[in-house]
Amino acid sequence: MRAAPAEVRPAGRAAPGQVTGRRAAAPRLAAALVVVLLLLVIARLPWAGDLGMHAATIERLRHNLMHPGNPLVAADTPSPYYSPWMVLLGCVADVTGLSVFVVLRLAALAGLGLLLTGVWRYVRTLSAHRAAPALAVLCLVLLWGTALINWSGFLALNSLALTVSYPSVFALGLAFHFWASLTRALRTPTGWGGWLGLGALWAVTLLCHQFTGVVATLGGLATVLVARPAPALWPRLGASAALGLLVLWLWPYYDFFALSSAGGDLEEVHRALYAHFARRYWLTLIGVAALGRRWRRDRWDPLAAFFLLGTVVCLAGWASGHYSWGRALPAALIPAQLAAAVEVVEARPRAVRKRWAWVLAGALALGAWTQAGVIGYVVGRQALPKALAVDYTPPWAGYHWITPYVRYGDVVMARAFPSRLIPAYGPYTVAPGYPDFFLPDESRRSDAVERYFARGTPGAERWDLLRQYGVRWVVDEGRPRRDPELRPVAHGPGGQALYAVVR
Repeated sequence: MRAAPAEVRPAGRAAPGQVTGRRAAAPRLAAALVVVLLLLVIARLPWAGDLGMHAATIERLRHNLMHPGNPLVAADTPSPYYSPWMVLLGCVADVTGLSVFVVLRLAALAGLGLLLTGVWRYVRTLSAHRAAPALAVLCLVLLWGTALINWSGFLALNSLALTVSYPSVFALGLAFHFWASLTRALRTPTGWGGWLGLGALWAVTLLCHQFTGVVATLGGLATVLVARPAPALWPRLGASAALGLLVLWLWPYYDFFALSSAGGDLEEVHRALYAHFARRYWLTLIGVAALGRRWRRDRWDPLAAFFLLGTVVCLAGWASGHYSWGRALPAALIPAQLAAAVEVVEARPRAVRKRWAWVLAGALALGAWTQAGVIGYVVGRQALPKALAVDYTPPWAGYHWITPYVRYGDVVMARAFPSRLIPAYGPYTVAPGYPDFFLPDESRRSDAVERYFARGTPGAERWDLLRQYGVRWVVDEGRPRRDPELRPVAHGPGGQALYAVVR
């Protein structure tokens, strides 16, 4: 069994050249400010991306925990969004009676706490330096590039602010705890119960957010490979993996292994991950340089191996056109960002460490300036200086204005974008606002929506579509609709209107 790296020291023993407590307080204070900012963002809960999907998922589970059906359309199909975490949140919503948006705020607090404690535990396996965990948090959220990237599973500050209530953040927290626990299990004697728990943790991470689960798997594989475990450990590793696969197979809400055949729409959606690549990620090159230094010192460095695996997967996705593999980018970014944080406090001699510190400080400052628009989620865009407002991503407006009329389970005919938000309040839409691998008639539903809103569609055909899908309401914008089967009921922002279907 491989011994712990030499730089890891028991608590209370300072490494040579270790900074004083006062100097270590600076990154801690900066990390604390980032956390406070995220807490304020959680209070506002800006709406963007998949928030409506997650709210709709909780609504379905609140109303029928065992057979929730499709979260977006009135169909009895499984959904990969019914993860262990969302099932728990659905139970919380049912027992407490809280609105889904309050439950999502609670989910954000839990996910953020799990993420921070996971980062702390994993970084402690890499360095005993007092400043290392705080520096790691700063690098994870700020060491990206000078162009914004907003995507679930990506820890850039702006992205994290918009996705903090998503299952991906909770899954990332699980992933960091998984890597930390796996590292310690490989270094110290661990019983069968501990190894089986690791297998269950790995499976739950995959079920909660499949793409983050892939990142967790690559990190775990790197950890095992560089540890070169003794033969006596292989049965426990095998049992751990077998239990994880069993949990994935037994999960009742959807067929996890069927997701491997999903493609098509997923690939095209994820092509954007490879766009503006250099501008989005170039600050991470500091971490790549740090990984090079670590690898020269130790050919079996866990972060270097993790980075290599993540890079291979992402390059393979780009070369083959499987752009959804780009969701494994955090498997290359996270080890580089952590390496930058650890190198600043562990580099020798002192002159080299000081140069690293200045370079990293400049990069973090540039990253903070690039993502400073996140402050707008707390104070509003109007309070931002013009220089910051340029990079501000405006949250979406909700559809609370339809709730006095539209009831839970009603079907609404709406275009693609409103269909991403309306189910958050309980109604269904005719076509899902997101690609749905398990919905067999997805393309037919999308075609029905296009035909309904097309100008040249005869009135009789539109009426047939409303009856076919049991539509009770229509949401549209622009000029008022004059269809005889529609009665205007309410008006919303942006010239939108709600129409009741007259039967």
